[in-house]
Amino acid sequence: MLNLSGLNSSQRDAVETLSGPLLVLAGAGTGKTRVITYRMANLIARGIQPDRILSVTFTNKAAREMRERAATLIGGRMKRRPVVSTFHAWCVRVLREDIDSLGYPRQFAIYDRGDQESAARTALRDIRLGDAAMKPGDLISRISTWKMQGVSSTAAGEHSESDFDFLASMGYRRYQKQLRASGAVDFDDLLLLTVQLFREHPDVLRKYQARYDHVQIDEYQDTNGVQFNLIEYLVRAHNNLCVVGDDDQSIYGWRGAEVEHIINFASHFPGTRTVRLENNYRCTRAILDCANRLVRHNRNRHDKTLIAHKPAVSGVRIQVFKDEESEARRVVEEISYLISELGVKAKQVAILFRTNEQPRVFEQELRRQKVPYQLVGGQSFFDRREIRDLMAYLKTIDNHRDEVSLLRIINTPPRGIGATSTEKVLQNAVKKGVGFWEMVDELNRLREIPVRTVQAMLDFRNLIERYRSAAQTAPDQLPEIARRLMLDVGYESEIARQYKDEAQREARQNLLEEFISTIALYVEKAPAPTLSGFLESMALQDRDEESEQDEESDRVRLMTLHSAKGLEFPRVYLVGMEEGLLPHKRSIDLDSEKAIAEERRLAYVGITRAMDHLTLTRSASRMKWGKRRDSIPSRFLFEMQEEPGLELPEEHIDNDDDDGFFSGPTPPGATDHKLPGFPAASEPNEFDQPPF
Repeated sequence: MLNLSGLNSSQRDAVETLSGPLLVLAGAGTGKTRVITYRMANLIARGIQPDRILSVTFTNKAAREMRERAATLIGGRMKRRPVVSTFHAWCVRVLREDIDSLGYPRQFAIYDRGDQESAARTALRDIRLGDAAMKPGDLISRISTWKMQGVSSTAAGEHSESDFDFLASMGYRRYQKQLRASGAVDFDDLLLLTVQLFREHPDVLRKYQARYDHVQIDEYQDTNGVQFNLIEYLVRAHNNLCVVGDDDQSIYGWRGAEVEHIINFASHFPGTRTVRLENNYRCTRAILDCANRLVRHNRNRHDKTLIAHKPAVSGVRIQVFKDEESEARRVVEEISYLISELGVKAKQVAILFRTNEQPRVFEQELRRQKVPYQLVGGQSFFDRREIRDLMAYLKTIDNHRDEVSLLRIINTPPRGIGATSTEKVLQNAVKKGVGFWEMVDELNRLREIPVRTVQAMLDFRNLIERYRSAAQTAPDQLPEIARRLMLDVGYESEIARQYKDEAQREARQNLLEEFISTIALYVEKAPAPTLSGFLESMALQDRDEESEQDEESDRVRLMTLHSAKGLEFPRVYLVGMEEGLLPHKRSIDLDSEKAIAEERRLAYVGITRAMDHLTLTRSASRMKWGKRRDSIPSRFLFEMQEEPGLELPEEHIDNDDDDGFFSGPTPPGATDHKLPGFPAASEPNEFDQPPF
């Protein structure tokens, strides 16, 4: 039997509940991944076949961690393994088997954001809407919202509540028609089409219901309407469903997550057993007291209180600065001192903020003071132009119907195929309902395109066909095939021509080298590598995750509160604690309790990232639209108080009169105080020495 002695009583309760609906309310730092993996191992120990257990989460990183922990517990003896996957990756498996029932090819392409915007631009042009009326990104955003709500392109018009929505519904229909004609789906379609498949084809649904005896869902508070429907369909036959999550950490309402799913779980699944994990092993008592007091102001939540199992090494500090420049300078000065004088590792420190505009002044200071840092969530490797070009080549080789990718690279690098001729082929193809290359052949016969241009198009098609054959014949040689492709199309020469600066040229050549290495790594790890498999693995990769190398690098992390979820740091600076930033102005303008509640949960997530030291900062004034304006302290600062109604002191705000250091626990010039009612440190604070 499985040894459960390392679990506390609540964790053991969850792990030993093996049938029926189970809701595990797992607060921050309470060991939820430990519970879900132990429960998986316990099911196997009690006789459930491993591959009849499906565990689903939201990121590849979480799935990988769960898979590795489960393998350690189960041991390497078993031939079959539990199915551990993200929602999207699992849906790809389903669709690869059965999407033809919906009229799509099994060899469908998965469009990324860039592909989506190209398709949206074409859709808007087809309904004669210019950028002034609606931008492609705006259309994609509206379509995504509809899809997360389970609204199809044919039904979107019925859900239109404004002129914008009505026009967007027309664009949605054109967009979806274009994707279908190209044999492609977008990321939201992976979920939406799987639900449609289960709804319209009961035989397919029965097949997947019969495949799994137990289903586990991690981060259940982040599920949207389509994911809820998917789960409900899958477990309808047995209701052996375990969900793990924390309604207090539901922060993705803006992308469709519905906190009501976890709050109302027991009413959706009668007979639910609820287990609360409240023992926190991450944060000190001072930090948890702060978090508990704050989140209790949310009315619609499961009642729970996190209990600290670590003594406080310092209290929670709040610092008030004259302006945002002072805030950034003083925070970075303190971090610099910690690293250079006290031996703190840079990677143990995080600066968290609410909006994407806030890090600019912090980046400037980190660079000026030569503090190593990483802005998490910056431009992805796969968003760089060169990589998008090369991905488009591979997508075109893999799927001859993928015209979005084709049009991106048909004249990149230049090969004598002008935009006018390409547009003429495209317009005629749309009118006649045929593919791009069929139209090229027809226009060639009619002599409506210059002979030289037609020849360039046909030469390009021959090149693509040659590489398609090579990829199908020798998939284990994909890295070499991609390298030869770059040479054949002259991509490296084009980089040398475009960038005269040697450093820029070298940086872009390095990107190409890294791209080939990415393909080689896929081929090395995949049991049966294919070009389609490589493209699928890239489409399903979490773009907002750091690489393992980045995670280990010794740099201060600078990130949004949304990016910080699931992470932890010994020292956290939560900056910009002001009305309009946290809570965000959009939520304040909505004057909605629901919107403010999500902002409060976001602050709660930020606070509970801190393991030992937490500093909250704000500026007394901030530049807005070219004018300096006084800032209002965030309401959340008052809500964290033990004694409601006490005023926050404002004296000794940093006036930048002295750039030197002084003794005491505070960066020079800042107001430094614990919030009223915060517990004092139980041990001396290392800041109680010069220069802080």
